[in-house]
Amino acid sequence: MERGRPVRRGVESTFGLMFLVMLTIAAGNTALQSVLPALGRSLGVKDSAVAAAFSVSALLWVLAAPFWANRSDRHGRRLMILLGLGGFCISLLLCGLFLAAGINGWIGGTTAFLLFIAGRLIYGTFGSAAPPAVQALVAGNTTREERTRALTLLASAFGLGTILGPAVAPYLLLGHVGTVEVGLAGPAFVFAAFGLVIFVTVRRMLPDDRGLTAEAHGAVNAYPSIGGQSSGASVQAAIAPPGTRVGYLDPRIRTWMAAGLVMGHAQAMTGQAIGFLVIDRLGLPPRMALESTGIVLMMGAGAALLAQWGLIPLLNLKPRALVLVGLVLAAAGTALTGLAPSLYGIATAYALASLGFGFTRPGFTAGSSLAVGPEAQGSVAGKVTSINGASFVLGPSIGVGLYELWHPLPYLTAGLACLVLFVWCWAALRDAAPTVAAYDDPVV
Repeated sequence: MERGRPVRRGVESTFGLMFLVMLTIAAGNTALQSVLPALGRSLGVKDSAVAAAFSVSALLWVLAAPFWANRSDRHGRRLMILLGLGGFCISLLLCGLFLAAGINGWIGGTTAFLLFIAGRLIYGTFGSAAPPAVQALVAGNTTREERTRALTLLASAFGLGTILGPAVAPYLLLGHVGTVEVGLAGPAFVFAAFGLVIFVTVRRMLPDDRGLTAEAHGAVNAYPSIGGQSSGASVQAAIAPPGTRVGYLDPRIRTWMAAGLVMGHAQAMTGQAIGFLVIDRLGLPPRMALESTGIVLMMGAGAALLAQWGLIPLLNLKPRALVLVGLVLAAAGTALTGLAPSLYGIATAYALASLGFGFTRPGFTAGSSLAVGPEAQGSVAGKVTSINGASFVLGPSIGVGLYELWHPLPYLTAGLACLVLFVWCWAALRDAAPTVAAYDDPVV
């Protein structure tokens, strides 16, 4: 026992560092998302251009993530983690510099945002390299009995980051550095500096594992975004052995895939527009709206976690019931969010919508999993993750585009979509007989 303690302490310290890697990558991205509506308004940039900056980044993440996951298995975990962290730091640093240049009037607002989008391309392309490598590293240092719990806890860091980022962003608004105003660009610089610390620590602590036989594999993670809490599919894909490949149109899962895509877009549409809604509905100056936006986002995140960590295990509903209950709550919550006249109304309505989506995402994940046998679990989990990620490619731009036409429109549209989807799911979705333990480590 005594001889084993140093090894165990080493494993625990490595896990703690990997937890920080996942937390930082997710929190930095969502912190920037939460302040960008205020930045766009301050710089006189169209709301749709703000949404496009994250849609482009999400698209590149979805395209690049499978490539980096495969490279991780062949070229070492440490290298891929450093690549992801390096892309994260460089992207945020450049984004901060371009935004600061716009804030100080050195370049025009439109030019600042075009350069900002270029910086976001780096994050989308390289940031997705780290999560699969982190998963594989942790999986390789745990026994099969420990693995699912460890990866679930690791995934919770990614989900926690999507909450922590918007929560701390209002506290990271820097004043002046000399004669230069940093202001709303502060979160980008702070998270770039924190990411650099993590980068150096990883480089010093982790040994070079290139050329070593891979003991476990990692899986693609969905793009970390506001409202994009994890469904657990990435963990399932990481622990599933290689097996039969299943297509999106496979009769067993295609209705679940279609439902997941619609639900995901409804959530992405409403989440990305919420910062603009708070500014306009409350009549606040952009910078003064950050705290109110943070309150709304934290209420929504808390409600989603209440569903996933508390109510789902308590109620023990089957996947179809999870989806149907969630769609009713999401339909009511999104519609009320679009019509709410006050901060209290917006926050509580958005929390109701998030509670609903907190039911639908795990229901979609479990239903897809139970529809196939054990041999196809990895393939289906990968499809679920890709659907979740794809929702945040066009969803934000669609939502903000509708918002520019009429402020309540994305919320009323999402509510109507959820109601129509409820009717379709009532008729089309069926619970399959359990073939795997879809709720072994439910959802994070």
